[in-house]
Amino acid sequence: MKVAKAKIFLIVGVSQILISCAPNKLEETSPLEIENKNSDFYGVSKGKDLKDKDLETHAAKSNPDFNFDTQGKNSFWEDLTSNFRIDREVDRDEVKTHIKWYKRNPRHVERVAQRAKPYLQYIVKELKKNSLPLELALLPFIESAFDPFAYSHGRASGLWQFIPSTGRLYGLKIDWWYDGRRDVRESTRAAIRYLKRLNKLFEGDWLLAIAAYNAGEGNILKSIRRSGVQREQVTFWHLKVLSETSSYIPRLLAISEVISYPGKYGITLPDIPDKPYWEAVDIARQIDLNKAARLAEISQEELYSLNPGFNQWATHPDGPHELLLPQEKVKVFKKNLGELEENEHIYWRRHKVKNGETLSGIAAKYKSTVKQIKAVNGLRKNLIREHRSLLVPAPAEGVSYTMTRESRLTKKQAMLTAKAEAEPISYSVRDGDSLWKIAKEHEVEIKELARANGLGLTSLIRAGDKLKIYAPNKKPEAFYRTKRAKIREIRYKVREGESLSLIANRFNLTVQKILLWNSSYRNKKYIQPGDVLLLKVNVVNLIN
Repeated sequence: MKVAKAKIFLIVGVSQILISCAPNKLEETSPLEIENKNSDFYGVSKGKDLKDKDLETHAAKSNPDFNFDTQGKNSFWEDLTSNFRIDREVDRDEVKTHIKWYKRNPRHVERVAQRAKPYLQYIVKELKKNSLPLELALLPFIESAFDPFAYSHGRASGLWQFIPSTGRLYGLKIDWWYDGRRDVRESTRAAIRYLKRLNKLFEGDWLLAIAAYNAGEGNILKSIRRSGVQREQVTFWHLKVLSETSSYIPRLLAISEVISYPGKYGITLPDIPDKPYWEAVDIARQIDLNKAARLAEISQEELYSLNPGFNQWATHPDGPHELLLPQEKVKVFKKNLGELEENEHIYWRRHKVKNGETLSGIAAKYKSTVKQIKAVNGLRKNLIREHRSLLVPAPAEGVSYTMTRESRLTKKQAMLTAKAEAEPISYSVRDGDSLWKIAKEHEVEIKELARANGLGLTSLIRAGDKLKIYAPNKKPEAFYRTKRAKIREIRYKVREGESLSLIANRFNLTVQKILLWNSSYRNKKYIQPGDVLLLKVNVVNLIN
């Protein structure tokens, strides 16, 4: 059945049912579909998209020395900017302010552009495939500074900054193993689906659609209704929106202008070949990411930057069994993977601890060892809590795992290096201290603490005594830990009803760590709504 073209005043009437949300963060509700199979809103934005003639006029206005006809497409950036379609409105004070900031901070633009190199070519290709304005390729510049591990206080993650509910709504898989919000391909496709829907909702007005991507469509619809301006005349500039959104559009227009004429603003953009940076390689089954990096002869960090969606140091056991690799490394990876012995394949399983289970029982179940399980999960004791998830290394089906010669040599080298590099910290014993208490506070075994200081387990210590404590991250077993870690600092605004313990649980932290980073709160009995806390979170460990 054909649906008549929806008028925005009808949409506004139902805007109360839409949940107001943070940037690009539509809460879990069915999308309000605005269908019109007889018209295409993309590129017909009532004068908001510029035609070729308009582009020429606008370019000449922005730069008197500009010659539209001589702008070749012999580089990636020229091809990108020659396909810009949205009026940048560079005469507006709001846009001028951000252009001036970028001009004063050229290194920022250059750093982010450099960080974008592995991703931008793919994003542009997908936008072209969907006939969308290429200015949208710069949204991650504003959203995440092209950091695939970017994480906001509102729980938004990835290049395109999806919160979990919006990500799932647009088809992104999020679980213990994998977070599609950080997957470059999947998150880009989801962002395009979302932006296309917003463009339809706002009848081709890209500034309104982009504002809704940031603020949530419910908030923009509400602002339209409150503006008092007739729909035919309303633009983004008529709306009263939150400060973040009011600067969001000018920032995008400003960076589009600066990228269009980098020389004019004292900026040198990195060379980006107009060809795919990476290739998706079928790996057929689960693989350890550390091993994959060695097989591809690249660093772990480079592998993670191309495959940031994986939460653990292994691909998802249920697939998809693909890795993104630099094009020039695909051949050597396939060769090395084909030569891998069967007993060198280690599989990783997630095991949720049940009541009464022991490490030895779990190890036997997966043909692993207690020592391996403790090492990869950072466990210091054999005691495990019910409901905890453990990462368990297991050999390939039907194969008894034996460490390869390379692994044995690497282990030995790691142990020798750790022993040689270990530097103790000096600790002054305080009143009420005991060896047990000090060991617990510093996360070391009491036997190790006693041995390092020539003491017995029952030796007395006195206030003022000096002890040597070897930090746990200097221990050889740290080499084996497979817990992925990408730490990002966020400023978290306390909400109504929240406590330090609740916030700590949400971000997998401890109250002690939060107080360490926020010393001004140590002597406060309570935190208040509106208080701002500095948090250092492991973004690959957050799926909700």
